[in-house]
Amino acid sequence: MNLIICDIFLLVLFAIFVSVFLYQKKKNLKQEGILFLYKTKWGIKLINYIGEKYKRTLNFLSYISIGLGYVLMAGMLFMLFQTVYLYLTTSISQVIKVPPVAPLIPYFPKLFGLQSLFPPFYFIYFIVALLIVATVHEFSHGIFARKSNIKIKSTGFAFFKYFPAFFGAFVEQDEKQMEKAKKFDQMSVLSAGVFANVVVAILFYVILFGFFSFAFTASGITFNTYAYEVLPVASITAVNGVILNNPSIEKFASQLKENETFNEIYVEEKNYVGVKSIGAIKIDGQEVSVAALYYDAPAINSNLSEIISEINGVNIDSIEKLQKELERYSPGEEIEIKTIEDDQVSVKEIVLGENPENAESAWLGIGFVNSKPGVLNKILGFFPSYKKANIYYEPANDLSVFVKDFLWWVFVINLLVALFNMLPVGILDGGRFFYLTILGITNSEKVAKRGFKIMTQLILLAFIALMIKWAFSFF
Repeated sequence: MNLIICDIFLLVLFAIFVSVFLYQKKKNLKQEGILFLYKTKWGIKLINYIGEKYKRTLNFLSYISIGLGYVLMAGMLFMLFQTVYLYLTTSISQVIKVPPVAPLIPYFPKLFGLQSLFPPFYFIYFIVALLIVATVHEFSHGIFARKSNIKIKSTGFAFFKYFPAFFGAFVEQDEKQMEKAKKFDQMSVLSAGVFANVVVAILFYVILFGFFSFAFTASGITFNTYAYEVLPVASITAVNGVILNNPSIEKFASQLKENETFNEIYVEEKNYVGVKSIGAIKIDGQEVSVAALYYDAPAINSNLSEIISEINGVNIDSIEKLQKELERYSPGEEIEIKTIEDDQVSVKEIVLGENPENAESAWLGIGFVNSKPGVLNKILGFFPSYKKANIYYEPANDLSVFVKDFLWWVFVINLLVALFNMLPVGILDGGRFFYLTILGITNSEKVAKRGFKIMTQLILLAFIALMIKWAFSFF
C-alpha cells in the first residue's frame, strides 16, 4: 500500500512537471490532433553517425527487419481474426467482462480485475517502459532512414493533450525523400522500429531469466483446482437431498445452493461436494450438457489454500516431490501440511482419502491445470518460461519482486508495441508497409490503395465486432 501511495504521488508530480514544462515551452510546441509535439535536435548527430558509419551492417539487417515485419504482420492478423471468431462464437457467460480493446494504462490489472493474470502495473513501470519502447523504436527508424540517405529533420516528444503525463517519442524524417526512396529502403525504415522493439524485448527477457534465477528460490508448489470429474448432467441422480430423474441443466442448477461452494451431489453411488462449472460439449456430433463436479476429497473439505510448502516437515518444491511424499502414506493416515496464503504461513492436519482410481493409494484431491487462454499467452508461449509451472517461488526480498515485475513489463510492452505497429492500418508502420507490399506485387497504385483500404476496413470492423459483443455481455 505504501508503494501504491508513493507511486500515485509520483504520477501527480510528473503530471505537474510536464504541464509546467509544456507551458514554458509553448512557443516551441506544435499541435497535431490530440497531441502536442515538442521538436528538438537531440540525438540527430548520433542517428547520423550510426546510420552513415555502419551502412553495410544495416543493409544486412534490413533483410531481417523486413522479414520480421511480415512475420509480425501475419501473426497479428491471424491472432486478431482468430480472437474475433472465438469471441463471437463463445457463450457470453464465458467471455471475460473486460474490454477486448483496452488501453495499457497504469493499474489496468487492478482496474479490470485481472490481478490473477498480470503482475501490478505501477506508474513508474509505465513511464520507464514507455521511454525505453518509444526511444528505441523511433531512433531505429531514424538510423535506418539515414542508412538510405533520408534526412532527419528533428526529434522530440509527443504529449497527449488531455493528460500530458502520457507521452511518446518521434523522429521526423524528410517525407519527400522517404517517398522517393526505393520500396526496399522504405520498408526497411518502416520495419526498423518493430525490429528494435523485438530485439529489446528479447534482451530484457534474457535479463529477466537471469535475475529470476538469482533472486527467487523454489519454496513450494501451487495447485489451481481441487480434483473434479466431468459428467453428463443427465446422469446426476440427486442434489442436496432432492432426487432428480434425467435432469436438464436448468433443473440441476435450480437445486444448487446460492452463493455456497458446497453442495451434496450424487451420481449413482458416488458423492460429490460442489460444482466447478456447467456447460456443453459435443460427443459424436451431438451436444451433451455436462457438469464438472468436485470429488469429496480431503483438500476441498479442509479448504486447503493453493500454496503447499511442507508435508510433515519435508520441503515440497516440485510436483514430483509432492507425489513421492504422498506415496509414503496410506488412505486414512493424518498428515501435517504447511501452506502459505497472503504471505501468512498456516498449518493444517488432514486425513488422506482413497484415490478414486486406486483405493490403496493415499489421495489429497488437488489438481494442476496449466491452460492459459488469450492472445498474450499465445505470444509468450514462443519464449521459454523463466519459471516452472505450478511452483511457488520465494523472493530474496520485496525489491526482487519489484524489479522482476518491471523487467517483465518492459519485455511485454516492447513485444506488444512491435505486434500492434505492424497491423496494416492507418498511420501505423504496418499500414504503409502493407501498401508498399501490394504496390510491389501489382505495380499499380490504384490496386495498392484499394487493397490497403479494404484491409483497414476489415480490421476496424473486427475491433468494432469485439466491442459490440463485449457491450452486449452486460445485458
